Amino acid sequence: MDNLETAVRPEFASVGSAPSGSTLSQRMAVLNQKSILDMIKEFRRNWHILCDSERTTVCGADSMLLALQLSMADNNKQHNGEFTVPLSDVLLTWKFFLHEKLNLPVENMEVIDHYEDIRRTYDDFLKNSNMLDLIDVYKKCSVLISNCENNANISPSQLRDFLLGRQYAVADETDLYVPTSPMSKHNQDNEKVQLLARKIIYSYLSLLVNSKNDLALAHILNIPDRGLGREAFTDLKHAAQEKKMSIFLVATSFIRTLELGGKGYAPSPSDPLRAHVKGLSNFINFIDKLDEILGEIPNPSIAGGRILSVIKMQLIKGQNSRDPFCKAVEEVAQDLDLRIKNIINSQQGDVILGTTDISPARPKSYAINHGTAYCGRDTVKILLVLLDEEAASLPTKNKAELLYDDENTIHHNGISILTLFRSPTQVNTSSMKPLRERIHKSMHEKKTKMKQTLIRSQFACTYKEDCIISKDKWNDVNSASEPLYALRMENDLSEGVNSSVRRPTVGTSSGNVHLDRSKSEKVARKSSSQTGNKSSKRKQVLTRSNPTNNFQDM
Repeated sequence: MDNLETAVRPEFASVGSAPSGSTLSQRMAVLNQKSILDMIKEFRRNWHILCDSERTTVCGADSMLLALQLSMADNNKQHNGEFTVPLSDVLLTWKFFLHEKLNLPVENMEVIDHYEDIRRTYDDFLKNSNMLDLIDVYKKCSVLISNCENNANISPSQLRDFLLGRQYAVADETDLYVPTSPMSKHNQDNEKVQLLARKIIYSYLSLLVNSKNDLALAHILNIPDRGLGREAFTDLKHAAQEKKMSIFLVATSFIRTLELGGKGYAPSPSDPLRAHVKGLSNFINFIDKLDEILGEIPNPSIAGGRILSVIKMQLIKGQNSRDPFCKAVEEVAQDLDLRIKNIINSQQGDVILGTTDISPARPKSYAINHGTAYCGRDTVKILLVLLDEEAASLPTKNKAELLYDDENTIHHNGISILTLFRSPTQVNTSSMKPLRERIHKSMHEKKTKMKQTLIRSQFACTYKEDCIISKDKWNDVNSASEPLYALRMENDLSEGVNSSVRRPTVGTSSGNVHLDRSKSEKVARKSSSQTGNKSSKRKQVLTRSNPTNNFQDM
């Protein structure tokens, strides 16, 4: 990587290709790219002085622009209530941001409102994600006395031009959107799919190295489809903000609690993450599988190839092998596997040349594997080289597609970063009824549904509902008919048992009520007829025994 031929590798220019007629611009872009790679290498050699973690990842031009867009959208939401920002405002702020951060002149440049808040949000986002952008790396390397000569290879204006993508055009303005021509539509679609596959695989590697990288997690949370859309990401984001943790750490702790804590640690019904247990478990278990490979295989070449193979199989699982995305994934995985082997060979050659006739040095006090074992450290260092090369890639030419286009990922269960970070529309709960009323209503509906679908046994007369007469109906009955009710109960008990023995059939509540009513009507008619006969017989006896009274009445 120390010579120019290494810097001209196709991997560096894969994110954006310079126009065919711009030979000078191409050459300048390659020279700037090599200088940026040398700067990042110097940063890696002195990471213990410049940052707190060896796994700090470098944020390239595209990631810097995405982080700035999210910061502006968050600022607009705080002041205007809308988590969105126009493309023109993003590009305007992007140019001012680069000049201001590189201490370049900003006279006669427009500045958007609340820029200080946007800048603060941007810095906090990178800090919480354990990332440094290229300008931060440049500033940190500038303070190293041993790197003063190397840092002179690139100036602040050259770094600004590289980040703005000035190598694409002679003009001083960046392209907002370049319409596609019908002749090159097929090639451009293939290039989009290739870039998508590359972005996804690099995001998996970045999250594996730096678990705090929320931007990388957003790219791959639902690729392949795990049922973790905008609602799941929003719930994770809110939980991370509340607990002041990274999104990945929130998801990991939630799944670990479910798997290891038992029933006593089950999430409450009001926990929003409860609805995404299956998808989150699938995602966390897959990252665990990659971590196991990283820790169990000491050989970086074998471990790196195995990690890329597992990611590839996960992405193309269940897909048509002829699908352009599957082909792109296989090509990117094969290319990165070859690149890992080349990095290892070049580093081994440098070690042999640099340690000739020199005794091995003692482990330094700041080394993370000093006095302890750190499995997979060599593989992590190789993956960091891959990620650093990606950070030094040329920025995407079409900013509109990078920031707003959902079509690139819609067929692969993904959406743009701005759409993903924008919270879905919340349901208005102001008009909802009180909780007690909603619970009673739900219980009443369930009870009614159970009564309608209940199947009675052949001993239906033993159910409580079949023997009870409604209170209102019972009050309407004359108190003089109380003996009839007792007679009816005796009749029902004797006839009900006999009938149930003779006819072992299954009846419903409504059928039993109908039978009870018919029986009661028969008993009532029988008793009334018996009473009428008795009274008439009594009159006849009185007439015969006392005829005088009858004449007196006449």
